[in-house]
Amino acid sequence: MSATFVAPTSLDEVLMAMAAGARPVAGGTDLVVGARQGKKPLPESLVAIHLLDELRTITHTETGLRIGALVSHEQIIADATILSAFPALADASGIVGSHATRAHGTLGGNVMTASPAMDTGAPLICFGAVAILQSASGTRSMLVEHLWTGPGKTLANPDELLVAIELPTPMAGTSSCYVRLEYRRQMEIAIVGAGAQVTVVDGIITDARVAMTAVTATIRRIAAAEQILIGSSGNREAAELAAAAVGEACTPISDVRGSATYRRAMVAVIARRAIEAAFTRATGGTVPIPASPALHGAS
Repeated sequence: MSATFVAPTSLDEVLMAMAAGARPVAGGTDLVVGARQGKKPLPESLVAIHLLDELRTITHTETGLRIGALVSHEQIIADATILSAFPALADASGIVGSHATRAHGTLGGNVMTASPAMDTGAPLICFGAVAILQSASGTRSMLVEHLWTGPGKTLANPDELLVAIELPTPMAGTSSCYVRLEYRRQMEIAIVGAGAQVTVVDGIITDARVAMTAVTATIRRIAAAEQILIGSSGNREAAELAAAAVGEACTPISDVRGSATYRRAMVAVIARRAIEAAFTRATGGTVPIPASPALHGAS
């Protein structure tokens, strides 16, 4: 058990508690489960942030969209702007854990857990998402892809709280998709996953971003795959070549959910599906959200 637990109603109070050594907790869907499984004991001091309603909003800004750290996955998949402009994030949030997890689990908690198997990570990287970190001494920002340094590790200081994720407005003709290899519809952890975002102008891909999940120590973009897609018509050959580049870039491990060899083979399949679905959406076609169940069994 934690020695102290406080639940302030203001951000300043939370930041003061963190400066004194407290660890923040919101939904607790990772923290509590980890403690129950004996992976890591609860911190000596916890500060609850669930009363900070200012971190529970999705707002439009001059440059894009600002998603508060306490926004739940359920909120994300119900937001019209996310569904239309950032569908890969809805794909990912729509398959996180169970219905209960999506109702209580937050985007901020997902990001700061820094799991290489987290579903929302690949879409956020493809979007060029920016993490806003705040402490009692000030605020700073960094690209989400630079925030993660390893499994469970980030560049955030112990006294810094993730307060928001900012997404830049995508260019016209842009859409995205996230696909995960899964065996169950609930409480699944990605064996492999892939996110893709493409911009299509006059039938040609002018910009592409591809990121992979659960096959490297951190979620990251694959430049070789992106370069193959840019300038192509988004046909099957281009998608397969880009997906092969994703497979070559991965460094998977073997565990109870799959061998390294299996993951390396499957990530190319999943990446191709994500790329093709992103292209379909960018050119006016329809792919259901979340995409993973719809695309399972696809050729």
